[in-house]
Amino acid sequence: MTVASPLQAVRLPAQHSPRQMCTRCVMDKSATEITFDADGVCSFCRHYETRAANELFVNRPDGAERLARLVEQIKASGRGKDYDCVIGLSGGVDSSYVAYVLRQHGIRPLAIHLDNGWNSELAVNNVERLVKALKIDLMTYVLDWREFRDLQLSFIKASVVNLEIPTDHAIVAILYRMSVKHGLPFIISGSNIVTEAIMPESWGYDNKDWRHIRGLHRLFGTVPLRTFPHLSLLDWARHTFINRVRFIPILNYVPYSRAGAMAELAEHCGWRNYGGKHHESLFTKIFQAYVLPLKYGVDKRRAHYATMINSGQMTRAEALAELEQPAYPPEELREELPYFVRKLGITNAEWEAILATPPKNYTAYPNNATWFKRLNGVVKIAKRMATNT
Repeated sequence: MTVASPLQAVRLPAQHSPRQMCTRCVMDKSATEITFDADGVCSFCRHYETRAANELFVNRPDGAERLARLVEQIKASGRGKDYDCVIGLSGGVDSSYVAYVLRQHGIRPLAIHLDNGWNSELAVNNVERLVKALKIDLMTYVLDWREFRDLQLSFIKASVVNLEIPTDHAIVAILYRMSVKHGLPFIISGSNIVTEAIMPESWGYDNKDWRHIRGLHRLFGTVPLRTFPHLSLLDWARHTFINRVRFIPILNYVPYSRAGAMAELAEHCGWRNYGGKHHESLFTKIFQAYVLPLKYGVDKRRAHYATMINSGQMTRAEALAELEQPAYPPEELREELPYFVRKLGITNAEWEAILATPPKNYTAYPNNATWFKRLNGVVKIAKRMATNT
């Protein structure tokens, strides 16, 4: 009897037929909402231009003044308290550089690390090195693995495109909880324009929608979510407008290049590179570099590279060369995918059946999308509150 090798047993994403591609960046029609102008430049590049003009404060004439004022506001909010603000710390480059920048400006953050069972050893080591080098306090929140695995499996079985919603929702809920608990109105975020401005809505759905999470889990889950940290639409509104908690994208106020940040973190904090964007988590690595291309025809590297092309951190030729390489090196996939499937607690046959299930839009399940759209004006006000410094 011939036994298939591990690599033979792993299906690799197929090469898709050529699609129209932006002449400036590398976004193509895998993002269904994309449009092109007469010069072949895509709508995402134009979107980047708008966001950079409105939100990239470091490039404004009063950028240094805005940063100084923001730093003083954060410090003032923490006077008489143990901390000045709250941050999430994953061990990835963005969140790590947030911690580094804050300490460079004398700000005392309380760092929150979410342990969802998928963090790589290197990411955990990065967190440990950072808190030691920067002398900041760390709180690690460990999710109930039985509950969380069941919730992740529910999303996987539902065939929706954004499998990261459970993790992202839990992080935001914990950050809000710690912010209110310690009386700290500022949550400092690693979100930024120069590496993250471009991301098609067709490639995901809002992670704040607890109704979507709960409804989907009721359809596919088996384990009650008794301890999972969550945030309803009313909770979000209360924290934003009553508790006045503000998310601040500090990296938009300082010069930020991904390569430069990694070099600084390595030199001053002993930080080590973990590979692709957000690959500090094995789940995220499998999801972004394997499941998305194989099942959904989505290569998130296009959005990441497109943003960095627009911010001048990468050339289009470099991006095209990178896209010629597999998103997931086959030798790493051969080693890591079997472990991933076992950790989910399913068989190889169940995993293959999940991959073969046609993708579904989030609208196939309960959601609060209509309410989010109706409250779009309120959301814009909240964003102005977060940036009007």
